[in-house]
Amino acid sequence: MLDAQDRAFIARISGAEPVDEALWLAALTHGSTGEKRNYERLEFLGDRVLGLSVAEWLFENSEEAEGRLSQRLNALVARATCAQVARGIELGPRMRLGKQARDDGGQDSDNILGDVMEALIGACFIERGFDAGKAMVRGLWAGEMQGKAGKRKHPKSALQEWAAGNRRRMPEYKLVDRSGPDHASKFTVEVSIHNVGSARAVANSKQDAETQAAEEFMRKFG
Repeated sequence: MLDAQDRAFIARISGAEPVDEALWLAALTHGSTGEKRNYERLEFLGDRVLGLSVAEWLFENSEEAEGRLSQRLNALVARATCAQVARGIELGPRMRLGKQARDDGGQDSDNILGDVMEALIGACFIERGFDAGKAMVRGLWAGEMQGKAGKRKHPKSALQEWAAGNRRRMPEYKLVDRSGPDHASKFTVEVSIHNVGSARAVANSKQDAETQAAEEFMRKFG
């Protein structure tokens, strides 16, 4: 079950104490742990709650045309944006990961952070309904909606938004090489955007290599 810190964390981000602890625990659990009940189904649901919540929010607060609304929606619900929100609430240490996923930098992986963030929204929806899920989204995404003027975005988030804003496909990250012993591995990652180009970087973790590759891509093409 949840420990006291996890309960306090969930209450802080969702606006209420968790009732079904097994539900929230599943939302925090990655499949690499071997647990049958993990975040995957909740992430599927939370993704839809997030999308509708943000779409309604944009519609209420903007007179922009459909194309621009869609562009902003895509950027706001993108995996990199979900991960950025997750980092802002320090979600990483709360996630349950298997040893290999943790060693591979899973605690700071955009994919895992984004998925767990959506799973938590899904858990809130199941336990308390759409209005509570929407309130959770509006609380957590307030800074993203305002653009966080003057604050530097995470490189992967910046690249994701650049792609959406320029009507390009989303960035694709590929692990090109992993070398060295487990305690001193080197990861080579390539990021590419269809019909634009690609960039590579090498770092001590897959996540750091992805981040540096995104920075290099923006230097070359941004």
